[in-house]
Amino acid sequence: MKPFPIPVVPVGPGSQTDESPEYLAMPSGMNTFRAPRLPETMSDEDLARAADILDHLLADMRARPLGAAQPASVDLAGEPRGVRDLLTESLGFGEVSAFTLAPTRIRAQETAFAALWRVLEEGADGRIVADRLEASPVPAELYAAMRATTLPALAPPPLTAGMMNGEALLAEVQQQSARHVAGQAAHVINLTLLPVSEADLDYLYGALGHRDVSMLSRGYGNCRVTSTRLANVWWVQYFNSMDTLILNTIEVVDMPEVVLAADEDYTDTIERLGEYIAMLRES
Repeated sequence: MKPFPIPVVPVGPGSQTDESPEYLAMPSGMNTFRAPRLPETMSDEDLARAADILDHLLADMRARPLGAAQPASVDLAGEPRGVRDLLTESLGFGEVSAFTLAPTRIRAQETAFAALWRVLEEGADGRIVADRLEASPVPAELYAAMRATTLPALAPPPLTAGMMNGEALLAEVQQQSARHVAGQAAHVINLTLLPVSEADLDYLYGALGHRDVSMLSRGYGNCRVTSTRLANVWWVQYFNSMDTLILNTIEVVDMPEVVLAADEDYTDTIERLGEYIAMLRES
């Protein structure tokens, strides 16, 4: 008798092992809106002034669409320390934070109200020289810092051993950067799905670098966005709850969509902020 060409594999109850497939852990713990709480210690004067500031800002937001050339904003630099501290604690912290290193040092934090940002500028000595609340998709200083610290073209670095597609990918990035115009949809290169070697990634990192604008979005897992040395080119990298890289992309765009507040966010914030101001008045 000839040997049976197909191996016999037992099936049915009791035939399978306890081993299960191993999957890469996906992001977890999506953030949802929670109304901020008032600080335990505050004066009536500071509380009344904070409510007035937010009232003025809300009226400005209702009069301007999200993404207006001049966003709704209010300057806090001249306000008493107690008022600024009260606004910091009461507005809370949202999904996106950002900072720039050049040409100026900016720190921006989205509040618990989406599309509403606290924007601080640091002087050379580390002191705060500007402080404001701004309603926008993302603060304009982040765009300006990217444009001021990037180049229109790069000289490719020397090729290294073990490369497969690094040179071609860099050429594609350079070409898309040169063609990009403001407002154009993103051109995304998904490095996670492409056949790239460690040498390719080292080549791209070496050529593009990580530059002076960094953002972190915590909406669903962590997404880190960093400007590069090339104009309108960003690293956009997604991490799971164990801080393992699960999606590595290069985006050629004005600003990656993952950090931008949407029109729906803005509408919700206008409604929620009105309710929150009413609560401040009652307090």
